[in-house]
Amino acid sequence: MSTSSLANISGAIQSVVENFQRHRLPLLCAAGLGVTAVASWMWWRKKCGEHVELRKVGTVSQLLIYPVKSCKAVSVPEAECLTLGLRHGELEDRHWLVVTEEGQMVTGRQEPRMVLISVTGCGDSLCLEAPGMEKILVPVMQPKSNKILNCRVFGFDIQGRDCGDEMSHWLTTYFQSSSPYRLVHFEPNVMKPRKSKEAERPFREKDVIAYPDASPIMLVSETSLEELNKRLENPVSLANFRPCIVVSGCEAFSEDGWDDVKVGTIRLKRVMACGRCILTTVNPNTGEMTRQEPLDTLRTFRMSDENLSHLYKKAPLFGQYYGVEKTGKLRVGDPVYMMVRRSE
Repeated sequence: MSTSSLANISGAIQSVVENFQRHRLPLLCAAGLGVTAVASWMWWRKKCGEHVELRKVGTVSQLLIYPVKSCKAVSVPEAECLTLGLRHGELEDRHWLVVTEEGQMVTGRQEPRMVLISVTGCGDSLCLEAPGMEKILVPVMQPKSNKILNCRVFGFDIQGRDCGDEMSHWLTTYFQSSSPYRLVHFEPNVMKPRKSKEAERPFREKDVIAYPDASPIMLVSETSLEELNKRLENPVSLANFRPCIVVSGCEAFSEDGWDDVKVGTIRLKRVMACGRCILTTVNPNTGEMTRQEPLDTLRTFRMSDENLSHLYKKAPLFGQYYGVEKTGKLRVGDPVYMMVRRSE
C-alpha cells in the first residue's frame, strides 16, 4: 500500500475519532435522559394508581341536594360533584340560607318547621312551597343591586346576596316570627367560601363549603339506617340525617372504613364521622322536635372511642364526612369503589 493511501486511511480514522469526541457528551446526555424518562414514567404509573386496587363496596341508590339549608331535599338522578358539593343544573347543595336581619343563620334547630319547606328547580328560579303558604319563585341570579349581607354560620363569617323583601315577607309569615327573616344566596364567583377546618379540625386546608355545617359531602348507607331502625320503636328515615350520597348493597356501618372512595369520575377522601345533633330529632313529616329519638338510641351503640371524645364530645356518630379529592360526575346506579393500596 502506498504512503498516500496510508495517509488517507489515517486521516479518516482521525476524523471519526474527533467526530465521536465532539458528539460524545450530547450522546451520553441523550442516553441519560432516556433512562430518566423511563424512571419518571415508572414513578408516574405507580403514583397514578398502578398499585391501587378498586374494591366495589356498594352502589349509589340516591343523590340528594338541599338547595336551602334545613329545607327538604331534592332527589336527582345524576349530579356534578364540585369542590363545594353536589350540583344538578341550577340546584346547588346548601347555597341558600335563611338568616335574621343581623345575618345570623336560622336552621331547623331554631325553626323545626323549616324541614317542611320543599324546594324545586323551576327553570332559572327556585320554587318554594310550605304548608298554608302560596308557592313563591326566587330567581337563582339575584340583581346585583341586591345587598350582599355579612352572615354568621356557626360563629364564622360568610357572605350571601339578599333575595329580596317579597321572599323575606314569605319566610317571616310562615314562621310567624316577630322579627324579619331573609333568604341569602352564596355566589361562588363573587364570595369567599368557608373552610371546613374552621368547623372541624380534621378537615384539610383545601376543603371548603358554603352553608353546610362542616363538609361538602356526607355519605350514609341504607343498611346503617336499617340497623338503627331495628332498635327504634318508631322508625326514622334518611330525611332525619340529610345525607348527600346514599349507598346500598353493603354491610351496616361499613362506610366507617371507606377512607378513599371512587364513584363515577369523582374521588372522595373520608375525613371524619358525622356527630349528630338535635336536628335529627325533628320529624320530617310534621316539623316537630322531640329532642330524644333517634339520638337517645344512637348513643347506646354509636359513641366514639374515648380517645376521640375531644372531637365528638357526646354526639353519637352516623354517616361519614368526605372532602372532595377529584371533581367530576356521578349518578344513581354507579358502583362505589373503595381504593385499596396493594403492597408491592
